[in-house]
Order: sequence, then structure tokens, then C-alpha cells
Amino acid sequence: MSDPLRPRASLRTAVVWEVLREALERRVKAVGREALDVLDTGGGTGKFAVPLARLGHRVTVVDPSPNALFALERRAAEAGVVDRVHAVQGDTAGLFDVVERAEYDIVLYHGVLEYVDDPAESLRNATAALRPSGELSLLAAGLGGAVLARALAGHFSEAHQALTGPDGRWGEGDPVPRRFTADQLSELVRASGLTVGSVHGVRIFSDLVPGVLVDTEPGASEALLRLEAAAAQSPAFHAVATQLHVLAQRGAD
Repeated sequence: MSDPLRPRASLRTAVVWEVLREALERRVKAVGREALDVLDTGGGTGKFAVPLARLGHRVTVVDPSPNALFALERRAAEAGVVDRVHAVQGDTAGLFDVVERAEYDIVLYHGVLEYVDDPAESLRNATAALRPSGELSLLAAGLGGAVLARALAGHFSEAHQALTGPDGRWGEGDPVPRRFTADQLSELVRASGLTVGSVHGVRIFSDLVPGVLVDTEPGASEALLRLEAAAAQSPAFHAVATQLHVLAQRGAD
């Protein structure tokens, strides 16, 4: 279940794909049909949507950028899945202006929580789009990874600012509006009415290892991938992950 990505990009998404694969398999068995209805909020150019459509699932992508949606449609056409990918311009604040409530088996909420004005409201909307027993895949920026990266780069004041500031930002030039700890994400997820199933650290090592090593050293990419997978579930490494992934389930109602 992977898009044809560059090796380093694959390292950065492999953990999420593995968790999603298991969630999809569970949901297929639960509902008794092979094709699931998936909502990808902020899905952009289709990094996840197109591979999911290639598996036979129906994917609706909601994104505020018309340029991203144009690229998504082109990508879907190249993959031969135009009939299974539906692109809609919008955002999670007005989600139900463009999609229906309780219509999706899986909701992807990747790279959204950092940027919305009201994270709690946005997450509640994503939750309300799920069918009973549906699952939400949440991927957001991790606080510890940013602190570690700034410190290793010698920017100690910025690392301190990220660590102690209210939003996990390292300064005025930080392009990410907010970052989260695993506990903060889990609390937001529970407050939206979901049950946390698992938490994984993503990009624990891959953002710190020199790219030239991964791309040129024989076997390095595969070894790093195994290391990332082994560390992903360990709470000790959640604290230094660049991103955090939470899989959560809506109640049966």
C-alpha cells in the first residue's frame, strides 16, 4: 500500500501507512464490504488519497487550496482512479457545507490540527463525519522533535522557546503555528468523543539522519525503516518524534 515515493519520503510515511493498513482491514471485515468510504481532510495533492483509491476505496478529499486539488485530480488521472477520488474545495471549519455527517468509514486528519484556528472544533467536525465504529487517523506536528532539531542545529534559544512557549513554536520565522505532545493530542481526541486506539511516533530518526547516508549507503534505508517501525510505538520516543500519529475510534452509537 504505497505510492511510488522516493526512498526518504517512504521512510517518513511508512509508519502511518502500516497503521492505516491494519485499520482498513479491520473496517472491511466489520462492514462486510471491500470498498470503504474515506474522507481525507486537508488531503492536498493526494499522497494518501490516490494509493487508497488504487486499493479500491472511495476517497473524498477536502482541501482549501485549488492548486492542490488540481494536482490531486492530475495524480488520480495518471493512476487511473478518477472515478474513486472526489475533490472538494473547503476546510474543516465548514466541513458540513461540502460533505455529509456520519458518512465515512475512515477519516484522515493529517497535517490539519497545527493550522486551524480552533483545533478542538475542527477535530469535533472530523469526528462527526465518521460512521458509528469508524476510525480517525490523526497526524500532527510533535513538540519534542522540533525542540531536538533546533538544539542539534545549535539554535539553543529557539529550542528553549519551542519547549516553553504555549504553542511549541521556536520563533517568528517558524512556519508551523502549533505543535503537540502525545498527551495533548490524546486529550483532544478523547474530548471529541473518540476512543484512542494507538499512538505512534513518526519521523523519529529520519529527519535527523543525513540524507546522503540514507540515499547512498547500501542497506541504510531498509535498516532505518526497521528502526523507525520498532521505535514508533514506544512512549519514550514519542517525546522526540517530528510527528505524532493517533488512531482513534468512534463509538458504535
